[in-house]
Amino acid sequence: MQDPEPILEIDDLTVMRGKALLDGVSWCIHPGEHWAVLGANGSGKSTLLNVVNAFMGPARGSMRILGHKYGRDSWDAVKIRIGFVSGTVHNLIDDGEPVVWALVGGKRAMINFWGEAAEEEVEEARQILRQVECGHLLDARWCQLSQGEKQKVLIGRALMARIRLLILDEPCAGLDPVARENFLGFLERSASRAEAPTHILVTHHVEEVTDSFTHVLLLKEGKVLASGPKETVFTSENISETFNAPLELNKTERGYRLEFLGSPRDFGI
Repeated sequence: MQDPEPILEIDDLTVMRGKALLDGVSWCIHPGEHWAVLGANGSGKSTLLNVVNAFMGPARGSMRILGHKYGRDSWDAVKIRIGFVSGTVHNLIDDGEPVVWALVGGKRAMINFWGEAAEEEVEEARQILRQVECGHLLDARWCQLSQGEKQKVLIGRALMARIRLLILDEPCAGLDPVARENFLGFLERSASRAEAPTHILVTHHVEEVTDSFTHVLLLKEGKVLASGPKETVFTSENISETFNAPLELNKTERGYRLEFLGSPRDFGI
């Protein structure tokens, strides 16, 4: 039996903007995998997301997503299969937008929905709101949501489009500690569903890498430091190299946490 086609396949990708923002990056994601992408500020995480979303083009290398090759095939067919959750999308939605309409707009790749929505679309939005544990927001408007609720609704918005790939760009930014724990629990349940799209979580924080994430990509200065199954890549040595500081990575019942080996002032933090 032939192996299933990769969800994403990047080979020797280089992005130049005066200097190399990404330098020879190769990365492959197969169906059934969920990836966490970590790196310090300036490591290339945002640039990598911009390339995957076709906001930025590479100087060298190749990229295929869902069987489509960048630069050869129409990328419109790819974009509608990718969900993107970030603070940027938050800020584009009008305060008065009904939550259900925000989801319907996701099916049509439209922010701030306008026009006529079919009743079946509205009903689907209601069902997905319940799926993302926001059924109580059926009659709410965007301005009435907490930060954590907005993140969940944006995931629901992506699911409306029947996506294959869900990119979460620092989804816990701005959440208080309790809201973050609640959201991470939701994310774990979401990724564990049999029909869940492939998840890519971009973060600075090892505490946000929940059990459902199977693989890790570590970036440093635009290059891949390590990539592969979480149990082999997620080590104290690799994390120390990623963040250029002596760190110890510990696995606890509640997930991962980091400890500094010495005072942060000893290494300029």
